[in-house]
Amino acid sequence: MRKALLPIVIILVTIAILSRLFYLQIIDDTYIKKSENNALKIVYEYPERGYVYDRNGKLLIANQPSYDIMVIPQEVKNIDTLALCKILEIELEEFNNKLQKARVYSPRLPSVFLPQLNKAEYAAFQEKIRHFNGFYIQKRNLRDYQVSVGANVFGYIRQVNEGNIKQNPYYKSGDLIGIQGIEQEYENILRGVKGVKYIQRDRFNREIGSFKDGFYDTLAVKGEDITLTLDIELQEYGELLMQNKRGGIIAIEPKTGEILSLVTAPSYDPGLLVGRERSKNYTNLYRDSISKPLYNRVLSGEYSPGSPFKILTGLIGMQEGVVNEQTRFLCNHGFYYGRGAFMKCHDSGNIALNQAIASSCNTYFAQTYKRVIEKYKNSREGMDHWSEHLKSFGLGQFLGYDLPEGRKGHIPSSDYYDRWYPNGGWRSTTTISNSIGQGEIIMTPIQLANMMATVANRGYYYTPHIIKNIEHDKIDPRFTTKHVTSIDPRHFAPVIQGLHDVYNFGTGRSVQVEGIDICGKTGTVENFTRINGKRYQLADHSVFVAFAPKDNPQIAIAVFIENGVWGARWAAPITSLMIEKYLRKEITRKDLEKRMFEGSLESEYNKVITLQQMADKKTK
Repeated sequence: MRKALLPIVIILVTIAILSRLFYLQIIDDTYIKKSENNALKIVYEYPERGYVYDRNGKLLIANQPSYDIMVIPQEVKNIDTLALCKILEIELEEFNNKLQKARVYSPRLPSVFLPQLNKAEYAAFQEKIRHFNGFYIQKRNLRDYQVSVGANVFGYIRQVNEGNIKQNPYYKSGDLIGIQGIEQEYENILRGVKGVKYIQRDRFNREIGSFKDGFYDTLAVKGEDITLTLDIELQEYGELLMQNKRGGIIAIEPKTGEILSLVTAPSYDPGLLVGRERSKNYTNLYRDSISKPLYNRVLSGEYSPGSPFKILTGLIGMQEGVVNEQTRFLCNHGFYYGRGAFMKCHDSGNIALNQAIASSCNTYFAQTYKRVIEKYKNSREGMDHWSEHLKSFGLGQFLGYDLPEGRKGHIPSSDYYDRWYPNGGWRSTTTISNSIGQGEIIMTPIQLANMMATVANRGYYYTPHIIKNIEHDKIDPRFTTKHVTSIDPRHFAPVIQGLHDVYNFGTGRSVQVEGIDICGKTGTVENFTRINGKRYQLADHSVFVAFAPKDNPQIAIAVFIENGVWGARWAAPITSLMIEKYLRKEITRKDLEKRMFEGSLESEYNKVITLQQMADKKTK
């Protein structure tokens, strides 16, 4: 038995080795298909990206063919380099730099040598490609924008970088990927699936046919089409209204949370980021630190909300039982608090909730806020109750919309003030500016619009979103989930009536639209900037929030105009025009429209540049 043991072991080991070799060579070909394998040439077929439509079925984004010259460095042998440079219209130094860059990426794998040739360049190179070993043409698809608006919603596509490739093995050098906007958010849906062909080569590197008769080859699968909630006509109209202004417009359908329009200004033509000029154009847009066209002010702009926040102060006051519809506060052009401090107000008289909203009485809402905080045994507890009410409206946090950028604003809590006042001593009057949307309150324009959608719905909202339909899939269920606030629905009726009165005889009466019952609130927000450590006050921001019609609301909207001076000057007229455009599809007040189209705030923005220049001179 002992003599037979060694032969048995040898036989078993031999069988195991042979079995493994059989499995690897006959059954499992994955090692052969690896991209580093010199015996195979892997050719990718790139699919079309999914098309993009607006809510009414209008095509927004299609595709156009593009051709990249690819290179496999180790196969570049015995070519006429100068002739190739002449065809491609590049210098020899540039040729060497590109080839070296490709070699660093991988000597054996293909990478982009010259991207995005047009048809004429492609034809010229294709005719003589046989003379240039190691080079071949890869067809891809670039975006073809059917509109010149919506850039900050769409985003753009560019070549992947090393970080993208390391993060996701699906991508190879030269692949395109969505950046910003829906192109980034829905990349996995829009990009489709690459097709792959495996071509076998002999030891002389000559192609000898498909590997395994094409058994492992796959066809490209086109990306899925998507439909956005955007109304592109409303979007175009909003961008026209925002010419020569900075700020944003965000309109939402209250019953669904669907984003109807998202305008950030200044913006740019999305076509600028397509083709060979994309990199240069992007650099110019990125370096524009004055206008910041790549900055999405609607999603990332954080501002004090100003008077529109008084809506929430009133609602919290009623929910906490410290005021009701009949509660009145005496106002004498302001409110004294603390040690002789005074909050100015344009109102006077014995003011109730309805009038306080219509005329934007600071005194009423300061008193209401004070009562809310002081209702509890200490300011910390009162502040936290107040803060939780606001958070139920989605404030102080990311709303969860399906665009990849944004900020969450700020709603202070007791912990925040404890850090500022470590020895205690803060109370309702210390934080009284919160009552009128100043102080430590920070909101984004999309949060303002969502706030108005919530008021229009009398206490609930759906997460704002830009996706309406995916070709063969369902949208994320988080967009169909109702969020209910901590405010009882019965408290919304008197606030809504006050908002309606803003248009009847309040601060928004100058921009009424005949036949449309609009509920809205003006806002004028103090605006400061800091240059070289010194604080300067600039023209106030102009704000307006609204929804319409009063009954069965179809649109909620927020308009924020930087340096617009006061709410009724720019934001309110633009809001009323956007509402009329959406509900009626036409404008009756042509004189107002003309004034908004032609109006410019460039002189106000130039003041900031002048201040910066003056400050720079003083520091030299």
